[in-house]
Amino acid sequence: MKIWFDGKLVEKEEAKVSVFDHGTLYGDGIFEGIRFYNKRVFRLEAHMDRLYDCAHYLMLNIPYTKDVLSKAVCETVAASGLNDGYIRLVVTRGVGNLGLNPFNCPQPCVFIIADKIALYDPAVYENGLNLVTSSVRRNRADTICPQVKSLNYLNNIFAKMEAIRQGAAEALMLNDAGNVAECTGDNIFIVKNGTVITPPVTDGALDGITRRVVLEICTELGIPAVEKTINRFSITSADECFLTGTAAECVPVTDLDGYTIGSGKIGPVTARLLARFKELTQSTGTPVE
Repeated sequence: MKIWFDGKLVEKEEAKVSVFDHGTLYGDGIFEGIRFYNKRVFRLEAHMDRLYDCAHYLMLNIPYTKDVLSKAVCETVAASGLNDGYIRLVVTRGVGNLGLNPFNCPQPCVFIIADKIALYDPAVYENGLNLVTSSVRRNRADTICPQVKSLNYLNNIFAKMEAIRQGAAEALMLNDAGNVAECTGDNIFIVKNGTVITPPVTDGALDGITRRVVLEICTELGIPAVEKTINRFSITSADECFLTGTAAECVPVTDLDGYTIGSGKIGPVTARLLARFKELTQSTGTPVE
């Protein structure tokens, strides 16, 4: 396997991050998860824009232009030999000393991996996913901003562990006001009386790229869609529910904390959105060759 590491493709055994890197020591850095289908990178420009926006927020100067790094993503995918897969693009603060001061790290480290990924059992996409509500609250915006895809994912990891211990594959995360933020790695949508509803990013949700695509599809198909604060009651009384994420793609949800959602099966609106999303992934994207 070839890894793009600080400007060149190397064997994975050569792609080594220093133990003094502040990404390793403190989780100081950012990442993007990106999909490619039929050797085309899906929504590459949107992912790059978000990466650079997050870097700006963290005062992290990526040592490559968007164009150079976009080409590097395509180069890595081409070198993988895969038609479909998942890209992990990571920017760390770089090597420094054992102190916290990020300004002692003169050069960020950038690497890109292209490989396979399977987040959920394939049966979930046919039968629906069970969710549990985590006791772990989503980070407040005035602590670690949820809109930054940072390398510090402990908040999500604790909630994920709680879900797994309860026999669920994913957990619902609430914000400090008790309203729905998102799940540990996915945005959440519900459908009520034909309208698609998702929490606004100001409620603690990541501004997910797949989330954006689904909202675009709603406009295209003439399905009413709103960003609106919701709570657990909103989900348990919904007609349909589904999750979105780059790695997960679009996943129907049929149960929350033992409450059956709607009919307990994939609903008609969800089915339409999932079908159109699949069409887009198979027909659009940035060619890698």
